[in-house]
Amino acid sequence: MVTVKRLVLDVLKPHQPGALYFCQHIARLGDDYQVCLSVEEVDENTQTLQLEIRGASIVLESIEKAIAEMGASLHSIDLVEVHNEADKP
Repeated sequence: MVTVKRLVLDVLKPHQPGALYFCQHIARLGDDYQVCLSVEEVDENTQTLQLEIRGASIVLESIEKAIAEMGASLHSIDLVEVHNEADKP
């Protein structure tokens, strides 16, 4: 089975919610998600973020939905790491 283990996303978000809440909300989407957020740029109304997510099996669709629900938008997927693990009998 091929699973997504790591994503690095370019995200544009308003100043609120704050970075801590934003990361916590994304981390709650998976049992083992680790989330790292770096603020790359700030202007009057928005922040450009680099969001790194690690986990055993990341589901991009739920992350995209959560990002949108918090008023942010996914600009690009900058890095993807996937693993092909043989199905166990």
